[in-house]
Amino acid sequence: MDSALHLSPHHPRSSATPCIGVFDSGVGGLSILRALRRALPQAPVLYVADSGHAPYGERSAAYVIERSRIVATHLIEEGAVGLVVACNTATAIAVPTLRDAWRGTPIVGVEPGVKPAAAGTRNGRIGVMATPATLASERFRQLLRSQAGGAQVFAQACPGLAALIERGDLDAPDLRFAIEEHTRPLREAAVDTVVLGCTHYAFVHEPIAAAMGADVQIIDTADAVARHAANTLSRLLPPAGTAAAARLQTTGSPQALRRFAAAWLPFDCCVEALARGAAVMR
Repeated sequence: MDSALHLSPHHPRSSATPCIGVFDSGVGGLSILRALRRALPQAPVLYVADSGHAPYGERSAAYVIERSRIVATHLIEEGAVGLVVACNTATAIAVPTLRDAWRGTPIVGVEPGVKPAAAGTRNGRIGVMATPATLASERFRQLLRSQAGGAQVFAQACPGLAALIERGDLDAPDLRFAIEEHTRPLREAAVDTVVLGCTHYAFVHEPIAAAMGADVQIIDTADAVARHAANTLSRLLPPAGTAAAARLQTTGSPQALRRFAAAWLPFDCCVEALARGAAVMR
């Protein structure tokens, strides 16, 4: 596994600007960043898209933990006073390790919205669309035990879907075909509620809703996560001044991230490249 950083906790550089650190395996976490910016419009934020190693949802647990620690180390060194893990897979697999490594740093994760789905279902049948790694995790099993109530949950693994979204062409025929294939079992199960269990899927919310039908509600937790992050992290930041452009960094293609951000983020962004092998500027 490629890594050029030590995996012990680091401290902010003396010149680092206090900020909220946000990361995902790729562009999916921009859906969380968008909601976070609505909740805290003037807060400085640094977002890392680890697109050079995406998708996490089809990697081993060891790989996800390793990459999450590398990216978290980079964000802390860049001044992050708290972290938002804007990736369901990284939350399910790596958040306990990150919280153990940075015990004094608030870390907010994102999980499938099983609880609101269980509260809102009319027929007691819920679908969860997520990556294979998220659905296979012990954290997801615990979530079902604690929050599903009496609802019947149909877990739908969606291998390849995040990678197709990551390409940025949301009208591509193979992406639309994949959505049709992954929603078909949920239609056959007659679910009336579908949980988006990967932050990437927020960018194809409308095609998923169209595939499921008008009577099926779609649950996306981005706003709830953003509110929780705002309440947890805003007190750690210096007094708000003039809103600065959000800093976006990627281990993948900065041009691709710039195009995605221009299409989906209604605020100014500065996009920078990171070395693929580690979260270090090149």
